[in-house]
Amino acid sequence: MTRWTRIVAWLALVTLGAGIAWAQDTPPADPPAATEPAPALDAALAEPTATLNTFIDAMGRFTIRGEADAFARAQACCDLSAVASEGQRRELVANLYFVLRRLGFVDAYFTPSADPGYDAGTWQYFPHPTDPENGHKRRIARKNPGMKVSLARDAGGSWRFSAATMAAVPDMRRGVEDETPVMSGRDVAVTLGQRVRAMIPEKLRTGTLLGVEYWQWLAILIAVLAGLVLDMLVRTFLAFAWRRNRAKHKKESDREVVRRAVRPFGLFAAGVLWFALLQIGGLPVAVSNALLVAVKVIIGASGVWAMFRVTDLLAHVARERAARTRTRIDDLLIPLVERTLKVFFFAMGLIYIADSFSVEILPLLTGLGIGGLAIAFAAKDTIENFFGSVAVIMDRPFEVGDYIKIEGVAGTVEQMGLRSTRIRTFENTLVTMPNASLVRVTVDNYGKRRYRRFKTMINVTYATTPDKIEAFCEGIRELIRVHPMTRKDWYHVWLHEFGAHSLDILLVVFFEVPDWPEEYRERHRLMLDIIRLADRLGVEFAFPTQTLHVFKEEHGVEHAPADAPGTDPESPAHAAAHDAVR
Repeated sequence: MTRWTRIVAWLALVTLGAGIAWAQDTPPADPPAATEPAPALDAALAEPTATLNTFIDAMGRFTIRGEADAFARAQACCDLSAVASEGQRRELVANLYFVLRRLGFVDAYFTPSADPGYDAGTWQYFPHPTDPENGHKRRIARKNPGMKVSLARDAGGSWRFSAATMAAVPDMRRGVEDETPVMSGRDVAVTLGQRVRAMIPEKLRTGTLLGVEYWQWLAILIAVLAGLVLDMLVRTFLAFAWRRNRAKHKKESDREVVRRAVRPFGLFAAGVLWFALLQIGGLPVAVSNALLVAVKVIIGASGVWAMFRVTDLLAHVARERAARTRTRIDDLLIPLVERTLKVFFFAMGLIYIADSFSVEILPLLTGLGIGGLAIAFAAKDTIENFFGSVAVIMDRPFEVGDYIKIEGVAGTVEQMGLRSTRIRTFENTLVTMPNASLVRVTVDNYGKRRYRRFKTMINVTYATTPDKIEAFCEGIRELIRVHPMTRKDWYHVWLHEFGAHSLDILLVVFFEVPDWPEEYRERHRLMLDIIRLADRLGVEFAFPTQTLHVFKEEHGVEHAPADAPGTDPESPAHAAAHDAVR
């Protein structure tokens, strides 16, 4: 794999990591929000009217004097637990101040403890029963039936604007938008969504469809189109870079494979863009929360999908490099590491998506401790197999591609995973063996052999003369000595037995070959040379026959014994054998 491929892979990794981190922890742009309220804030929330005055005072300081920490003080006066987007939270606080400036200050004659809901932990500021019949607030209440501003007491005794009030703030703002402020201060746009809304024509701002303003529907459509365009651009760039790299090295590129490989990166980029646009704010709380969850699911799923593709790419590069090395331990490690990374990324994606649905991960993990014992027993075999695979990697009794024999199963190691090892037999069947069993059994590794033995008997007829047998045996030895793939320091070729129908010559030779196919090929070459040698020397191979000899004894005739063959290397039999081999 070349430099361009590595660059694309690293860019994808950096983009994914940075995108997820940025998507999870996008800091508010303006104003800076404090992580904790000021020390004096608790006392300011002791009563509903105190909370109202604290909120109005803090927003006044922020809008008039520009005190950034005052906005965080005002935000602490609101129950924003149901709002997921930080931009949406800032916008709701600013819009609540917009509404309160049209409603007016808290009347001095309000007595919160005298209200019916005070003891139950709620207090309604607008509309209030003590408001004058023809007063300013009553007129707004008649104009906007159902509009309510209420405060609720939390478990710690602090009073804040209720979650229901904060969710209804966008509707309340539309209801009082044409009212004149009766409270000093200044309206402020703290998000880009508010600034954009101020530039939208009034007809598009006041009309709604399913609770969403017309201009917001248009903004959603534009955001979707922008995400799709970004998706296409990212995929096009990555595919172009890949094809250019392949063309540079004169390699063909499968368009369908490339299209599938780059698809998740474009979807991930679109998801990050949509997440950023949702932080701008402007949408109703329910709509914003729903879209935010959907976008986080898209980011999580596409991120895991993309990391799978990156893992496949890196594994492919590692396999190409491993193929150029002598050791095969890397061939064993690469699939194991690849699967481990995929499981890790899948777990990260599940955690991210669970967080998107506000699922508490820590209590879930703590709850697993209750059934931990049962899970441990249920996963005993899986854990045992995993540690078995680690032990095999550490001890290295075999490698991928070795021919091994385990408990009667013989074949070539094809793949090793986290749980099991797959062995391809000579019958082309695939045997799956648990890794845990490999630690306890004897592994006979034929793949670690340096030499492969070949032993056979060569049967020649009884009519073969001793000189021919001696020449034939020496010729076979010479064939072994000149053969390029045989062991030269250890071989045996001798007349071994008197068989029932033949003279049996023992042949033991070792081939220095790496695998079975080469061994069979070299056997073939050697045996063909032996057949040619026999033909040159006039040696005939025997086959099972029976010959009936009728012997007639003749008196006075003596048979002369044959000369014993010499074992001298310079004997005529040896010389004839060497000439035949040459």
